Amino acid sequence: MGLFSRRRKPVTDMGGLGVTLIALRVEAGDVAPMHSTVVLFNAAGHARRAAVGKVACEQGEMAFCFHPGPYTVDLTPFAAAPEWGLRLRFVVDAANPRVSQQRFDLYLYSETAGRLALADFAASVQLALQAELAQGALDLPPCTTLEEWHAFRAGLNQLMYTRYGVTVDDCVPVDLGEQIDYATTLRARAQQEATRAAANAAAISAASAASAATADRPSTEPQLGEQLGASRATAGSVRAGARQPAAAEQDARALRRLFIELPALTSELRLLALPEGSTIFQQHQTLLLRLGMAALNVNTMPALAWAAPDQPLPAEDQSRRSAQTLIAESALDESWSLLARLQLAGPQQWAQLLDEADRICANLETGLSLRRVPHIPRMEPSL
Repeated sequence: MGLFSRRRKPVTDMGGLGVTLIALRVEAGDVAPMHSTVVLFNAAGHARRAAVGKVACEQGEMAFCFHPGPYTVDLTPFAAAPEWGLRLRFVVDAANPRVSQQRFDLYLYSETAGRLALADFAASVQLALQAELAQGALDLPPCTTLEEWHAFRAGLNQLMYTRYGVTVDDCVPVDLGEQIDYATTLRARAQQEATRAAANAAAISAASAASAATADRPSTEPQLGEQLGASRATAGSVRAGARQPAAAEQDARALRRLFIELPALTSELRLLALPEGSTIFQQHQTLLLRLGMAALNVNTMPALAWAAPDQPLPAEDQSRRSAQTLIAESALDESWSLLARLQLAGPQQWAQLLDEADRICANLETGLSLRRVPHIPRMEPSL
């Protein structure tokens, strides 16, 4: 009888959900705990929320389970002053029936890799907050008056909801001097920079060795088998340098985010209530057109490892391509922050914000265009 018994699937570990873990990937047959929410995504990325209990997935669906909270995190708004922070208390709201896809569901599908830990989410929020303060999109003066604090809270609340789909319950200043040692922080930053520099040097040396080995070949026009062998040799040398797998993974993750989020971002921008005036309307339509063309550019993006059919791309050029994809991803993050400001903007602020949108779109288009450049070397002799 043991031959015909059905092997039980291991149960997903949901320990810490609602405390140190916000969301995690679950499988069909798992039991979602009480006070949690199950989100199912089909192959096209469309989400639907289901009741708690035993998870039932249809063909091609993947499931996430998240706890709405509340959660409390300590953020450092200014990197130069880590002893002063903000204590943020937030929750994940219930589904909004007025939208086709919840923003938090989009965040789960696009930016999480199976588990969303509270510490990782807090780090992402802290980076977004520091970027907004550094660019002047949010203002938090040292001696904050009540009006300044309300203005900051309104911008922070809108940023958190637009960027992550969570709602801020409370936010208060807090002294982190007893928890954070600035000297240790500076030492850790210096160590990270040294490690990054050593990894870059190893990758460059490995790529140079691979290029030199390829240049020493007697044939100037290698056959397809030789090209594939060179590609494997280059991949092996890059694996020895421990740089390229991370670059390829970052490139794939950034392109996936752009593919998923650009249509959603464009849809949210299209729903904005515009102030009166043909100039604002024309600039808004131009912005939507440019974002649509950027989405088309992402959808037709060539593979990272190939410059052309049967033409492997050198490791150095692959690293350059990956860096350009990260520039486009950074522009995507800025676009979500800009959307939050546009949703709160008055008629007199639209012109300045649309100028900011022009800069962000230029960065997005430049990153995508340089990601597409093949970097094919010249084969004919120079004159």
